[in-house]
Amino acid sequence: MTEKPSLWISRKLPSAVIHRAEQSFHVLQFGDDVPRSAERIIEMSAKADGFLACNSEKFTAEVAARLDPRLKIIANYSVGYDHCDVPALTAQGLTVTNTPEVLSEATAETAMLLLLGAARRAVEGDKMVRTGQWDSWSPSFMVGKQVSGARLSIVGMGRIGQVMARMARGFGMEVHYYNRNRLSPEKEQGAIYHNSVEALLPFADFLSLHCPATAETTNLMNDDRFALMPNGSVLVNTARGAVVDEGALMAALDSGKLAAAGLDVFQVEPGGNSELSAYDNVFMLPHIGSATFETRDAMGFRALDNLEAFFRGEEPGDKVT
Repeated sequence: MTEKPSLWISRKLPSAVIHRAEQSFHVLQFGDDVPRSAERIIEMSAKADGFLACNSEKFTAEVAARLDPRLKIIANYSVGYDHCDVPALTAQGLTVTNTPEVLSEATAETAMLLLLGAARRAVEGDKMVRTGQWDSWSPSFMVGKQVSGARLSIVGMGRIGQVMARMARGFGMEVHYYNRNRLSPEKEQGAIYHNSVEALLPFADFLSLHCPATAETTNLMNDDRFALMPNGSVLVNTARGAVVDEGALMAALDSGKLAAAGLDVFQVEPGGNSELSAYDNVFMLPHIGSATFETRDAMGFRALDNLEAFFRGEEPGDKVT
């Protein structure tokens, strides 16, 4: 009988995922559930043939250079892989995979939650009721920005962006987008294409970011680009914190260029940006875009699909390059 490959699972995953993993692999885990240090990652590379890792584990070039040759594949429990230096890992002969598609619906739901909450002043309203300060009403009380019929601009019209566009159409929003490549008419579904971010932003009553974090998108939204948006617009970010210059964001909120923002991601995670806590017009969540029971299971199953294919000698379906 062929011995099962050893698989290190770095964080606590759903029981259904662990149960399936144990059918195909000799599973290695720790009892705690904390981000793993570089030294721990390097240590475990000598004990495992594969990793099922999260974005809390940082696979830098320095880490990649010290990984044991036993380790052959890193299957990420995420669609984003900016925590991996893929060229450095590839140079060490490692295969890297991610989990696209399965979290599109959940992440777009979170983006819509943030959009609605920011537009309708959810932070202020919730605080007012919880602290007993709601003691009056008038026609000018807690007036927010209407979503229905407004223009939604999307940066990054991949799987999540397309789901976000579909949800926005349910609110009667006019969808505009920028993507590296224009979509087919079937995928556009009437969305209006712009050939640059700068061309898109003047149409952004609401702006939703769905692009990956790369060298090109770091601080994508900066002072100059915020200035191109309509006055009183709303920013939503469920992509990666690196794509927004948080200093520029606060300046845009201070000036009134932005009426509000909804953020699920931050430049520093975990923890976020304490300065943003002073803004009642910023609706914040702790990077939970894909946090539904169904999606967490699906992410684990997708990672295991990639691992099982690899150890059968096949090319994993979600290999990243």
